[in-house]
Amino acid sequence: MVNFFQKLGLGLKKTSAKLTGGISDIFTKQKVDSQTLNDLQDVLIAADMGVKASAKIIETFGKRRLNKDISEAEIRSELAADIEQILTPCEKGFVIDNHKKPCIILMIGVNGAGKTTTIGKLAAKLKNAQSGHKPQISFIAGDTFRAAAVEQLSVWGERNGIRVFKGSDGCDAAGLCYDGIQEALRQNDDIVFIDTAGRLQNKTGLMDELKKITRVIQKIIPEAPHQTLLTIDATTGQNALDQVKTFREICPVDGLIVTKLDGSAKGGILVAIAEESPLPVYFIGVGEGIDDLDSFSARDYAQNLLSL
Repeated sequence: MVNFFQKLGLGLKKTSAKLTGGISDIFTKQKVDSQTLNDLQDVLIAADMGVKASAKIIETFGKRRLNKDISEAEIRSELAADIEQILTPCEKGFVIDNHKKPCIILMIGVNGAGKTTTIGKLAAKLKNAQSGHKPQISFIAGDTFRAAAVEQLSVWGERNGIRVFKGSDGCDAAGLCYDGIQEALRQNDDIVFIDTAGRLQNKTGLMDELKKITRVIQKIIPEAPHQTLLTIDATTGQNALDQVKTFREICPVDGLIVTKLDGSAKGGILVAIAEESPLPVYFIGVGEGIDDLDSFSARDYAQNLLSL
C-alpha cells in the first residue's frame, strides 16, 4: 500500500522535476560561484517559491557554500534543509478543543479550491479516528449560491452518516447558520463544519457575508467560530499567496489547508506562503480520497520537493 509520504512524492513530482532538473542544468562545475547562486535563485522562483523566500534560501546557502566545493546531491540536500527551516513554523497539529461543544469550524476559500470536499474528508477523518472519542458531527451548507456545493456536501454527509443542515437556493447564509447551530445544540453535536461561499471577485460582499455569519452565530455561542480554516488550491501558484493575504484582510484565519498538490508543478507556493504569511498549515491534499488528506510535515514536504 502506498503511504502518504509516497503519495506526496508522486504529487510533487512535477515541482521536484522542475527543481532538480534546473539544478542539474546549472551545476556544471565543482565550486559554487555568484552566477551559480543567481541561477539557483531563478530555479526556486520558477517553482513558485516567491522572490522573498528564494532570496532568503540562496543567501543562507551562499554564506555556507560560496567558492566551496560541492556535489549536486549536496546542493539538493542543503536546499531541502533550508526550505524545511522556513516551513517548520507552519507545522502545527490540528486540535479540537473538546471543552467547546459544539466546536464551530468555519471553512473559507474561493470557489473551486476544494473547500467542500475538504470538509467531507476532514470530518470523515475525525469521525473515523482509530482511537479516542468518536465525535458527533454536522454540516451547515452555508454556500447558498451554489447548488452543486450543497449537493456535494450532502453526498459526503450520506457517505459518513453526518447530518447536513441546508436551506433553499439563494437563502440567507447567516440565517441558515443560526438555525443550523441551534439544531446542532438540540442534537448535542460535538463539531459543526460551516461551508461558505467563495466569491472573491466581490470582496466587499464576501466580507459583509462572513462578518454577518460570525455576528449571528456569536449570538448563540459568543466565542464562535472556534476555528476559521482557509482552503488554498496549490495549482493557482502565486495567486494562492494573494488569496491568503486577501482573506486575512476579510476575517481572522487560524490555519490553512492546501489542496490539489497531486500533479501540480507549483508546489513551491507553500514555501512562499510560509515566508510571507506564516500561518499553521494543518493539512495538505494530494488526491480525491479521504486518505489523500493528511497532516502537514515540513520535513517530508521539503524532502519531496528536492526528490530526496
